[in-house]
Amino acid sequence: MLTVVNEDGSTHDGSSLIDEIVREGARRMLAAALEAEVNAYIAELADQRDENGRRLVVRNGCHQPRKVTTAAGVVEVKAPRVNDKRVDEATGERKRFSSAILPPWCRKSPKISEVLPLLYLHGLSSGDFVPALEQFLGSSAGLSPATITRLTQQWQADHAAFMDRDLAEVDYVYVWADGIHLNVRLEEAKACVLVLVGVRADGSKELAALKDGYRESAESWADLLRDCARRGMRAPVLAVGDGALGFWKALAEVFPETREQTCWVHKTANVLDAMPKSAQPGAKKAIQDIYNAEDRDHAIKAVKTFAQLYGAKFPKAVKKITDDQEELLAFCAFPAEHWIHLRTTNPIESTFSTVRLRTKVTRGAGSRTAALAMVFKLVESAQQRWRSVNAPHLVALVRAGARFERGQLVERPTTVAA
Repeated sequence: MLTVVNEDGSTHDGSSLIDEIVREGARRMLAAALEAEVNAYIAELADQRDENGRRLVVRNGCHQPRKVTTAAGVVEVKAPRVNDKRVDEATGERKRFSSAILPPWCRKSPKISEVLPLLYLHGLSSGDFVPALEQFLGSSAGLSPATITRLTQQWQADHAAFMDRDLAEVDYVYVWADGIHLNVRLEEAKACVLVLVGVRADGSKELAALKDGYRESAESWADLLRDCARRGMRAPVLAVGDGALGFWKALAEVFPETREQTCWVHKTANVLDAMPKSAQPGAKKAIQDIYNAEDRDHAIKAVKTFAQLYGAKFPKAVKKITDDQEELLAFCAFPAEHWIHLRTTNPIESTFSTVRLRTKVTRGAGSRTAALAMVFKLVESAQQRWRSVNAPHLVALVRAGARFERGQLVERPTTVAA
């Protein structure tokens, strides 16, 4: 079919020809994927037949067309239909085919659910979502203010349920803790988001807790940690955080047996801030020699070298490292494969870096619970892309009390925690 294109690349109805091509490509690819999924399902059950030898699972035309909102825009889909005559012996009900690609309830792709929290945090009200997304998607179908309000209410309920879940069956061997200042719709100007990310015994990383706090105070952190302990959380073996005294004071109160590891990224920034710019490049290299040392003994030698080089001129800067040497080198007592993960709070910082770029201070305070729910949904979405720590099989050994020297296992316990 021929399409008349204006000089600016738009068609007669004002839409972009490129966008139309992208949407048509998305529609065809989705249709082909659905067709392949159904064909594979039918082929797998081709041997299922009734007493007359007829197949129990066959094609049965297509469902009514429906529109699905995707990142490429709104595309119309006609999903193939399956006639499954098999009966579930346990329930006595007919079995049904359900597409994993396009479930019956699906009207928009998960990516849209990632866009909505970002728009809210950026300061848009629910009434502003429709025109904003109409420019992005080419349609506002299914994204009315009422729909947005229902979604935000559901996300608030999801966050509340998350912060009330039972932690007795969850074992976080390592945790990273940080107070993130996003300048989003929190009611207090000095409020921040307190975040805990944990490593389970199988090596996987997941969000452990997320709530608002005041200036990363000890009481705010203690309230969060006490709540986790109340819900059954075991004391982590190691906690990684920045130099904020509030978290460490709270940790000593709630989980006194947990070891402390100070974040090297935060520490490096604090040390360099206490030195003139001309000395910072060399000092940064000397600091890297400490935390990149092959073992604890070499790291201690590197600390002494740093003190010798800069102690006379910049005693305050050097003191920031020498006074915290034990907390800075705690990671050396764990598997060498885990050192790269345990030296910093990067798992939290990297997750929130994109969120920071997309948020700003808004004139209206907005809803505190809604803002936290939006942040929660963003982290929940990002969590799906987190990878496990290196050598995940060693995490269970750490929990079991295995001893590591120079990053190597030297004593294997008789029982290993699951």
